[in-house]
Amino acid sequence: MLKASALYLVIIIALVIGLLCSSLIVAAYFYKMEYQKKFRFDLLENNVSSGVNILLASEDTAYSHEKTFSLFGNETDSVSLKRFFWGLYDIGVAKAFIQKDTLFKAFTLASTIDSTKWAALYLKDEERPFSLSGKTTIRGDAYIPEAGVKEAYIDNKAYEGDKRLIIGTRHISKKELPALDKERLKQLEQFLIQDHSDDQTLLGNDSVQQSFLRPTRFMYFKKEIQTIKKIKMDGNIVLFSDTTLIIDSTAALYNILIFAKAIVVKSGFHGYCQLFATDSIKVDSNCRFDYPSCLGILRFQSAKALTQAKISIGEKTNFSGILFTYEQSENPLKPLITIGKNAKITGQIYSQGILELKDKSETDGSVFTSRFLYRNSFTLFENYLINTTIDSKALSPYYLTSDLLPVAKRKKKVLQWIEGN
Repeated sequence: MLKASALYLVIIIALVIGLLCSSLIVAAYFYKMEYQKKFRFDLLENNVSSGVNILLASEDTAYSHEKTFSLFGNETDSVSLKRFFWGLYDIGVAKAFIQKDTLFKAFTLASTIDSTKWAALYLKDEERPFSLSGKTTIRGDAYIPEAGVKEAYIDNKAYEGDKRLIIGTRHISKKELPALDKERLKQLEQFLIQDHSDDQTLLGNDSVQQSFLRPTRFMYFKKEIQTIKKIKMDGNIVLFSDTTLIIDSTAALYNILIFAKAIVVKSGFHGYCQLFATDSIKVDSNCRFDYPSCLGILRFQSAKALTQAKISIGEKTNFSGILFTYEQSENPLKPLITIGKNAKITGQIYSQGILELKDKSETDGSVFTSRFLYRNSFTLFENYLINTTIDSKALSPYYLTSDLLPVAKRKKKVLQWIEGN
């Protein structure tokens, strides 16, 4: 006859077996859930990548408004795509979703460089040579006037650089600079002339952020001179001003666009943004603009007064991106870009008029200009380079440009991942 304690033992063993079986069932359930979650995530990630590739490859204007469709004709492969103008570049937004699960990526699209058009220097042929003096270096292919390049003795400085003068292949330039892209210029003009009467004004916030998944946030300062200070502005934001806009060193600006008559950037500023003015842009000393930034002069109408369009970069400022000037109608006073002493430009300079490179300035990338200017205390010298460096080989091979510039290919790549999950 069994003892009563054996019954307790059987119950305990059955309880343990039950707990083990329940644990296995729960583990299998959670494993299945995680597997399905991972499978959906991988599927969404593949679909988002497909959406990104579609936006990179397509030039269809239908994507200027959000377009939703199925990649392969079933509900599990739905994507929503949008591509819109953002200064010198485009913004792409790709979303993939299955029921309530969604993945998205917002990114900047930029152009690859056409190596057959790329050059360290393109100087328009005005039927005269240009001269080098001091410790000047030009490294990379160069398009120069048929009259050539020569050594010069200026300000008690003889030429001390490489005896080849240009360390690269020489080509003969044309009497006009390669033109900027008309379509991109047209888009920039539309931004300038649109009605801003219903736009917001900047409130007393210390931070303004706007996702690129939401509508663009426009702010309009009218004809009042404003100073942007003690604020962080990031994302899908555009500022407009009919007069001068001042950017203080305490302002942190990322990705935003600014359009104004004149823009002044105070010493010590650090950020990356795109600034466009109709008259002038002045950047004080010791500023830092990270890639991809832009400073551009845009004149689509004749100036009412004989004012010179100008971009001025202060001493010891580092700028990464694109500097350019554009005038639709020729002005007696040619647009001017001035690069200060010990300033460094990483990227591209396109000066429709005159480019002044001061002592020990450096350009890692490319320079396209109609004319050089050098000035000392007494005299102005045209088409002289003294103690400056233009080095296309120093630019990263991964550098991407804007389709505004004449060296851009039609092929697009991702310049910057802005948002995503």
